[in-house]
Amino acid sequence: MIKRNLLLLGLSTLISACGFQLRGTGDIQFSLDELGLTARNAYGETVQLTRKGLESNGVKISDNAPYTLSLAREEQHSRTVSFTSNAQGAETEITNTLDYVILGKNKQPLLSNQLEVQRTYITDSNNIAGASESRIQLSGEMTAEMVQQLLARIQMITPQQLDALQATADANAKAAAEAEEAARKADEELQQQTAPIQLPTIPLQLQDE
Repeated sequence: MIKRNLLLLGLSTLISACGFQLRGTGDIQFSLDELGLTARNAYGETVQLTRKGLESNGVKISDNAPYTLSLAREEQHSRTVSFTSNAQGAETEITNTLDYVILGKNKQPLLSNQLEVQRTYITDSNNIAGASESRIQLSGEMTAEMVQQLLARIQMITPQQLDALQATADANAKAAAEAEEAARKADEELQQQTAPIQLPTIPLQLQDE
């Protein structure tokens, strides 16, 4: 746990260094000044680094923000890509993917995308502990790069873009609700037209003999 916290601290420093200056760019400010933030793994390194990166650049994280960044799904896959002469894995490829969504009013999804980071490392069958340490370090570096990519994407989003997407989502929701109501009324009218006619019941009167 201590080692993991130290790794997270180091990655956090890397992300927030120089106010998160993107590679190859100058000091560009985020257009959004407030944003909600949720994640399936609420205590994971990715969401913690994302929060740190946003807050260090002046983006307030609030549950009351009009729009929310949701880290919907994060996965890691690995496969052996080369072998040694004795058929033991020598080089392993790791792929990290992150699906994220920007949610609007009533948790309406406004836009979504996927990020991917891919790396390889050498597996030393004679040094299992060292290989494990290398993978942990590499995984942390990949997480940091993933967060940097995510922040770069968020940095390009403006409130005006999200407002326009929200207006479109509201219009689509309204149209869907109206269509559903029209279908319901049409179904009710059809049921009334096809319902069997109920004839009045006339009581039989028995004649006295």
